This record gives sequence, structure tokens and C-alpha cells, in this order.
Amino acid sequence: MCAKWRLLDTGVRDAAENMCLDKAILEARAANEVPNTLRFLQFSPPAVLVGYHQAVDLEVRTAYTGPEGIDVNRRLTGGGAIFFDRSQLGWEVIASKEGLPGNALGLNELMCRGLMEALSNLGVRATFRPVNDVEVEGRKISGTGGTESGGALLFQGTLLVDFDVETMVRALRIPTEKLRDKEIDSIRDRVTCLKWVLGQVPPLPRIKEAVAEGFARVLDVEFEKGDLTGWEEDYLTEHLPSFREEPWVHRVKRPMDNDRMLYSVHKAPGGLIRTSMLLDDRRSIIKYVLITGDFFAFPDTTVLDLEAALKNCPVPRMEERIRTFFEERSPDMPGVTAEDFVKAVGAAVRKRDLEALGLSPGEASSIHEVNDALEHIGEASVVLLPYCAKMVECDLRYDEDCIECGGCTVGVAYELAHRNNMEPITIVNYEHLMSVLDDMRELGISSYLGCCCEPFFAKHWDDMERAGVSGLLIDVEHTSCYELDEEKEAKLGNFEGQTALNVDVLEKLFASGVPGSDREPAQDPVGTIKEKKGDRRRLFTDEKGLEG
Repeated sequence: MCAKWRLLDTGVRDAAENMCLDKAILEARAANEVPNTLRFLQFSPPAVLVGYHQAVDLEVRTAYTGPEGIDVNRRLTGGGAIFFDRSQLGWEVIASKEGLPGNALGLNELMCRGLMEALSNLGVRATFRPVNDVEVEGRKISGTGGTESGGALLFQGTLLVDFDVETMVRALRIPTEKLRDKEIDSIRDRVTCLKWVLGQVPPLPRIKEAVAEGFARVLDVEFEKGDLTGWEEDYLTEHLPSFREEPWVHRVKRPMDNDRMLYSVHKAPGGLIRTSMLLDDRRSIIKYVLITGDFFAFPDTTVLDLEAALKNCPVPRMEERIRTFFEERSPDMPGVTAEDFVKAVGAAVRKRDLEALGLSPGEASSIHEVNDALEHIGEASVVLLPYCAKMVECDLRYDEDCIECGGCTVGVAYELAHRNNMEPITIVNYEHLMSVLDDMRELGISSYLGCCCEPFFAKHWDDMERAGVSGLLIDVEHTSCYELDEEKEAKLGNFEGQTALNVDVLEKLFASGVPGSDREPAQDPVGTIKEKKGDRRRLFTDEKGLEG
């Protein structure tokens, strides 16, 4: 005999009401005041919901959402920021943890199967994409995530019924600067909705019926329609004001500009980890650390507790403290391990070593490290520069060389490199980068300086580490292909934007006396790298553009 669950439809509400009801139903289930529940929810006005561990100002274009009347609020669950309007259907399972998978990955797959069955009921074949997405023909149609309280869990997801791409792109820091047809096409390549798949929007009652049928089959339960209980209504009345206020919506804040604050970014399989840290250099103590990102963590206090564990921690004990935290707490973080946090926090700590080269903390934070490059910076003999910093109209935009005409910052970087006995190379795409790194390794060139945008570093850090060459990479300035959401165009060599190199920081690295003209290299890297340029140019001329 199937277990009976409540089928609850709370209708169309604003973001604060919906988020407060999430908490109300979860706490009611944890207190055994209500049965296991499948809930449907919708939003009006439209809303941007950031993940539990995210900072609003890093994820939302509040200058746009405010005037447009778009709510901004915070979910109980982790993950990335999402846009909700009345054309999307939210679904949630609020249930006792008993009888359900005890790990996040298993739970994700089970719940996604429920939605896959629902889509099958509507004539749509869907698949599960780990960690927590449902796809149709390789395009995301639902993202999911969960949290827990006591012996109960809340697992929620969206179903894209229709999709207002333009508003979403403007509301979220995806990011993009100018909304053009090709940016919209790029988004359409990644997501889909029922209207696009079926050619029409099924009646909403039919969609809800299909979802209920799908979860009933997968969970082996029977649904009975129900309403909010008095317990839940009372909770909503009492706590709703707090879900509308600053302390909840902005509970994760980006640190105020601070001359002593150090930043780092680390991409784990389960999401991006951003670390902001204030160090007491004299005593070598971590005074404060803020960890944000789009990863999932169970229980939801994990990140706050880890930050507390690291407060006033001696730097030499940082790694031990993180590993002990994970051993004692055993948090469930899909795709994220203690090692990822050791790397993320350690990367911020190592930024202070760059200050010894004459950089400010802000300048040090703009530099990313590959393969312990600080230990090998004195051996750097090559400077790698992105083609996107050359002028669009330059005949050598996709060439390894530069005539140093002075029309862009790449020419300045070439002049600095030559003055300091280093070989500059313009990188024209991802494959070209990996080929150059392979050449350097074969030639015994152990270290390089370079420039790239933070998103490229985060995405390809592990590839560059595997290449086995050490590098210090300085953030580019202005708008990159990632910020314009034009990675696809960039890969094809059609990126029309122009970035700028931070030549001031590059010059400071040269001026530090580490790589310099007074150093006589053990070999002649200039000649050996140049000898390989002709072969590489023939290989990569038809593959212009930096991969996203």
C-alpha cells in the first residue's frame, strides 16, 4: 500500500512569501506537524533568487531589478542565482529523510528522476545531468537543490515552461553588457523550456498533474490535495517580515573594499568557491574569512561553521583546521572536498607573498597562480598574452607576434617583455595555449608570466596545472568574452570585443627584479620558442579565438 503524501499548491505569491513558506513547511515537517508534501509554487512579481551561500551584489544587477519591480530574495538552498516569473513552475518535496538516499548525489538523482517521469508524461524525453540538472537534448530544463532541518529535508526545483531570456539576462550577472541577438542565441544553446520543445505551452493544470504523477511513480506514494495548516499559517504570519528585510536578503555580503583584503577563486567540480580574507601579517593569523559560491552544502550552516573555525587561525594550521573540520563534521557537499577548500583558502593566503614583490593587496589579488609559480618566478622567461587585448582591426590580432605600434596594451606588454629579456607570445585560442605550454615543458622552460580573465582561469586552471609549467596570470581589465557571454563566438575567432592588460601590475612584476634583464638565462628561450612558431601558426590559423 502506497504511503499518502500531501499535494499542496500555494499559488502565485511574491518571493518573500514563497521563501518564508519554504521555511515554514520544512520546520513543520521537522516538528512532525505536517505529512510529507509535494508543493507547487509560482512567483509574481518576477524574482531573482540567489543561492544560500551567494552575495547579492555579485550575482544580481540590482540597478536593473529595482526599477523593473523584480524582487530579490535568498533561497534556503545552495546553488546559483535563478530568475523566476509566472511562466515557470516551482516544485518542492518536503519530507522526512527516512527512507530516502542519505547522500546528496543519490537524492539529487532520485528527485530528478521524478521530474524526468513528469516530462515523459508530457511527451518529452529528459535525462539527468549530475550534479543536479535535468536536460532535454543537452539543454537544461530544470535545476534542483536541497537543504535539511532536523529529520526533514526540502528538495526544490524549477520547470521552465516558457522563458523570458531578455529579462533574465538583464537581471542576473551572467554576465552580459549589451543584449544582442547572439547573446540570446548563446543562452538558448544552454537551456530550453516546454514551449520550445513542444511548440506550445501545455495547460498549467496538466503540467502540475504530470509532475504529481511522475513523483508518485518514482517515490511510490499517493497524493491527496491539502492546504496549509494553522501551524504553517502562523509561522508565515510571524516570520514573513524577516524574509523581506536586509539581514536575510543580504545575509552574505561582499566585503567592503579593504586595502588589506585578499581574494582568490577556485573551481571545484561541484561549483565555484570564492574566498575573501583579512590577514594579520605580523602574527600570521587569519583574522576573518568569507567563503561564497554556487556550491551546495548540507547542513546549510556548514560554510558559516567553517568560517568560524578559521577565524583567528594561525596560517600554518589552516590546512589542518580545514581537514579536521571535514573529518569531524562530515558535511555533504557534492563535488566539493576538504582539499578544494584547502586550495581555495590557501590561494588567498599565498597572495600575501606577492606583496613582497612590491604589489598592493588589491594588485596581488588580481594575480592567479599555477603550479606554485611563486617558487619559480625567478625562472620566468616567457610572457603569454590573450589576443582579445589587441585591437579588433589589427592585422595581427590572431597572430603570435606584435609590431608594438602602441595602439593597444599588448604592444606595451611586448615592449616590457623584450626589455626584460623575455619572449612575448600572443595566445589565439585554448588549443594554442596548451600547445605552447607543451613546447615550453619540452624545452625545459619552467615558468611564465601571463594575462587572462578570472573566468578563464577558473575554468582551465586544472588544465594549466596538468601542463606542468608554473605561471602567474594577471587579470585582464575591461570586458571579456565571458562578461559578454560570448565564449562561443570567441572560440570561433569572432569575438569583437577588446579587453585591456593590466600593464601596471605586469611592470611591477618586472620591476621587482625577479625576472629581469640583468638575469642571464641558462638557455635561449627566445630563439627556441620562435623556432616553433611557424609550425604552430599553420596549425592554429583556422582555429582562431579563445575557448570558453
